[in-house]
Formats: sequence, C-alpha cells, structure tokens
Amino acid sequence: MILHCNYEELQALRSGAETVLRGDGPEGFAVAAPPRSRARVEAILPALRGDVSLSTLAEQEACEDAVRTILAVQKAEMDAAVVATHPAAEIAVAAYFDYAHTRSVLGRLEEMGRHMRALIEVVTGAPADEQAALTFAFPD
Repeated sequence: MILHCNYEELQALRSGAETVLRGDGPEGFAVAAPPRSRARVEAILPALRGDVSLSTLAEQEACEDAVRTILAVQKAEMDAAVVATHPAAEIAVAAYFDYAHTRSVLGRLEEMGRHMRALIEVVTGAPADEQAALTFAFPD
C-alpha cells in the first residue's frame, strides 16, 4: 500500500526525524526516545523523499511507531517555542505547522493500519497476529 505525502509533510517528517536522530530536541527529549523507536526513525528516513510503500502490516506498524516518535518530539518543540516566545511568534507557528503536517500523516497511517488489519481478518478468518503482520503482503 502506498502512503501518499505532500512536500510539506515530507519536509516536516525529515526535519523531525533528523531532530530525533541528533538527540537535540527540547530538554533532551529526543534522547529519551526508546532505542527501537530511534532505529525505526532511522530506517524510514531514506524513504522520506516521496510516497512511502508499505508492503506488510509489520512495515506499517514500524512506520507508525517512527512517525509517533517524530510527532512527540515536534510537540515538545512546539510547546517549548510557544512558552519561550508567544503563540504567534514565527518560530512557534513554524513548529505548529511541522507538528500538524506530521499529525496528518499519522492519521492516514492509523487508518491504513486499521484497513490492513481488517483485510487480513477477512481473508484469513482470524485477527492479524505477528505472523500475518510479517507475511501477508499488500500490493501497491
């Protein structure tokens, strides 16, 4: 399945991913990301050049975890910018838009995951388990 992303969303995701990987988020927030989540962010960074192809539920779940990690760092950055300046300051508004673009992508990823789980259940007759998440392939 293909996760379509526009230019602004890709920019926000790349910027957030780089912040996570550098570990220089507000008050070291990015450093606190679990190693597995950081690894997932690192894994999706090369794909953030255009639409993202997700062939299995396991890939969708890993991508969703990475985007959640990026979103958490961007929320902390947005909160810090608002508190340090004011809500209409350029840095606060820019932080909001990065957060909002990433949140929009996360919403589509969550919906994609629900659809993938439902399709696995319809085809196999059972809820998606770890094996199905790894092996049930979804075409682009």
